[in-house]
Amino acid sequence: MSQLKRDLGLGGAVATGLGSILGTGVFVSIAVAAGFAGKWILLAIPLAGLVATFNGLSSAQLAAAHPVAGGTYEYGYRFLTPWLGFTSGWLFLVAKTASASTAALGFAGYALVTIGADPGLRVPVAVGAAVLVTVLVVAGIRRTAIVNAVLVTLTIAALMWFIVLGFTGVGGGDPLPPDPDVDLGNVLTAIAFMFVAYTGYGRIATLGEEVKNPKRTIPRAVIAGLAVSAALYSLVAAAGLRQVGPTLLAGFVDGSGAPLADATSSAKWVVESGAILAMLGVLLNLVLGLSRVWLAMGRRADMPGILARVNPKGSPTPAVVLTGLTVAGVALIGDVRTTWTFSAFAVLLYYSITNLAALRLPAELRRFPRWMAWAGLISCLFLSFWVDIVIWLAGVGIVLAGLGWRAARLALRPPKVESPTEEPTAR
Repeated sequence: MSQLKRDLGLGGAVATGLGSILGTGVFVSIAVAAGFAGKWILLAIPLAGLVATFNGLSSAQLAAAHPVAGGTYEYGYRFLTPWLGFTSGWLFLVAKTASASTAALGFAGYALVTIGADPGLRVPVAVGAAVLVTVLVVAGIRRTAIVNAVLVTLTIAALMWFIVLGFTGVGGGDPLPPDPDVDLGNVLTAIAFMFVAYTGYGRIATLGEEVKNPKRTIPRAVIAGLAVSAALYSLVAAAGLRQVGPTLLAGFVDGSGAPLADATSSAKWVVESGAILAMLGVLLNLVLGLSRVWLAMGRRADMPGILARVNPKGSPTPAVVLTGLTVAGVALIGDVRTTWTFSAFAVLLYYSITNLAALRLPAELRRFPRWMAWAGLISCLFLSFWVDIVIWLAGVGIVLAGLGWRAARLALRPPKVESPTEEPTAR
């Protein structure tokens, strides 16, 4: 049995997207980006949101046209070529494994600050969180969705508390005016980092096989998730800058690892608790999405076939377990900036392929103008060149390693194609 169950409605899909967006992006990435852009982070956030909107609408119309597990991996096979399909799947695994590890490390940082424990325990606590979430995801999508909805609600409540305190308390910073001498390259780097902070909407697309009425539900869920997250990101950044300014806010990432908690003037436990729950929510949703891509790649024999197995509860157990192990392994790096930067590079290339696939959609399946896909493609490729050169070279090396893996498998045997709906048309 390899068919997944359609258990998610609009509310569950929106919660899944927000659960993936409102975590690492708001509790860690804003501070990291502020270290590059300073007060210009207030411009970087909406610009990144605009780029995310172009990409989100491309993902939404692709998922509505071809609602199966796997996201751009499947769209690449269907609308482009098998090689581009594989490349997108491989990039997704690389990008979101790094993002999930960042979420695990972020969870550990906030949890240790909350209980007053040694920050040096961040790595083992992060690995333990990855294992815990993996066990939960094995239980199935319906139970996972309920837990996620609770986490999202509590996270938004904590963020609203931070925003209120940031604008009403006595702060030592000032969000305006921005420094006129800031380096443009640093602002572009911040936009790339913040773009990744929005890409949790992709979890909705990768769960296309488990969403009810996907042609209607997926586009609405993506748009709603982006709108809510953009508003919250902007308000949180402004509140944080007002409280401590960009230098201190960024410095908390390397210090306690809990930047928003340290930027809070009172009742820090509210923000700390919200961050802990948010990081768990992001980690949960990333493990969920990653396992579905492993599943899709197992179906097509791009990865071992055992990954395509689904248990009676509707969960792809082998794929979930492998996801948990890889996330825990990357978390051993222990450096939030490195894992997040690596995720930024890989996800920008991934969404470049998403937009290419959207450009190939037949007219009868297209829901949005082609210029949106062009805008998403150009912006993703442009921003990818503002990532640190060491990360860029390492990322290219990993992409080539993945292509070498596929070439080796093709040399051993022809690929198996098992799509839950229909055969791919691109060859």
